[in-house]
Amino acid sequence: MGNSSRKEAQDKAGEKKEKKGDKGEEEEEKTAEKEEVEVMEDVELPLGVDKLLKSGDPVLDLSYYKFRRLPRQVLNLEYLEKLYVCGNRLRNVPKGIARLQGLRTLALDFNKLDDIPLSVCQLTNLTCLYLGSNRLMSLPPEVRNLQNLRCLWVESNFFQRFPKQLCDLPNLRSLQIGDNRLRMLPSDLWRMESLRGLWLYGNRFQEFPRVLLKMEQLEILDMDRNRISEFPNLHHLPALRLFSYDHNPVKEPPRVGEEVLIVGEGAEEVLQARGRRREAKEHAEKEAEEAAAVAAAAASPVIHGILKKLRINSALNLAAAKKKVTNESVPSTTPTGDENGPQNNDGGAEFERQGLAFFEEAGLGYDDDSLEYEREELICEGEGYESYEGAELEYEREEMDYEYEGEE
Repeated sequence: MGNSSRKEAQDKAGEKKEKKGDKGEEEEEKTAEKEEVEVMEDVELPLGVDKLLKSGDPVLDLSYYKFRRLPRQVLNLEYLEKLYVCGNRLRNVPKGIARLQGLRTLALDFNKLDDIPLSVCQLTNLTCLYLGSNRLMSLPPEVRNLQNLRCLWVESNFFQRFPKQLCDLPNLRSLQIGDNRLRMLPSDLWRMESLRGLWLYGNRFQEFPRVLLKMEQLEILDMDRNRISEFPNLHHLPALRLFSYDHNPVKEPPRVGEEVLIVGEGAEEVLQARGRRREAKEHAEKEAEEAAAVAAAAASPVIHGILKKLRINSALNLAAAKKKVTNESVPSTTPTGDENGPQNNDGGAEFERQGLAFFEEAGLGYDDDSLEYEREELICEGEGYESYEGAELEYEREEMDYEYEGEE
């Protein structure tokens, strides 16, 4: 009995070793396949690809050539800025791609990737990464290394949970995660403060995620093809410009701002009513402007007429005052007598004082008229004093002659 039990134990141990050996062989085969991907023997390139690889263009498009692995020559193109390898049959990406540190855009859509290679997460200068239509179920934690990423598309995959690693990407502005299997969003999604466009269509949301109401910076929100029957008031999203809710079991369109374009059941009627309100408002504003212009044009002749009448009356008053002052202060023409001289001089000074005082009382609003009257006044003064000064000089000469005769 003991010997038989020992034999059975030995047989079982041998079977375990054989199984372990089989597993080891499978693991070795897998590692060999990975190494084969890494080594990548030269293969015959499709027509025209060789020229593309030698062109020196920083943009390389190798889409839809049915590659099973990335051509080795690509890994030496360190000057590349954009690499498109969409629509091929890639199951992995070689580690050597990490040498392409100049890459800003990498497109791996429509391949057969089960995971994001860690080598891709080492391309820290990436701003756009396209991974749609693959077999992804999650993202590696190393995605946090892509701190410059602005655009990430992972639509048409198999995500059942929202990748929380994305909340640690401070510059991410556009996230396309439609056609997956999401049922809810993380409560700290609001930390993605740079996010402007969020595509959640084709998932399994039964209620509108309330965390979205905290994301006031959102401009585009796509919730098409979900199972939401009621939407909250979206006035809480002041930056929103496009909201799509088509193919949801809603009873009425959501309430949004006047500037928001909506797409879905009942949206057309809402947009038409909004257009009518806008036209009515513009028409009312236009009528108000026209009425104000007509009122201003009607009041303008009356104002000009009043100003013109005031100017004419002021001119007439100034002329009458000038004539009156002139008549009262005309100097005497008698050439003899010492008393007339001082009287005439006082009259001229009095004329100037009265004229200036009257001009000051009349106001200085009409400068042109007052200047004309001042010129006339100066002419009048010249005419009044020339004859008098001549007579006075003659009188002084006669007086001097008389004294000289007396002394002799």
